[in-house]
Amino acid sequence: MIAMPFNYDGKTFVSPGDALTGHYRQHGNLVWGEITGGAVRRGALAGICDPDGVIRFAYHEVLADGSVVVGECVSRPERLPDGRIRLREEWVRHGPHRDSGISVIEEAVRDV
Repeated sequence: MIAMPFNYDGKTFVSPGDALTGHYRQHGNLVWGEITGGAVRRGALAGICDPDGVIRFAYHEVLADGSVVVGECVSRPERLPDGRIRLREEWVRHGPHRDSGISVIEEAVRDV
């Protein structure tokens, strides 16, 4: 098995300035996670990680207002100076809540 430069298993990601939190898991190139916080009551993602650490996934979320959104995202990683991971996410939301954009999330700082 080829070692991957980024491992997402057990990592928690947060959106700076927002209460959104994602808890990621990984097995081989399969990545999945749960999303909560901010406007998101509950959400999930599942996708594939390439050898460079880029994740391509689908997601669904139930928002605080009761609406349900679904979409796709490509997350490109970079290593921060302190070793944590930052993901630049290019997302597209489908259906009646159609939208697109770019978001940035960072690996949460772990308490020592």
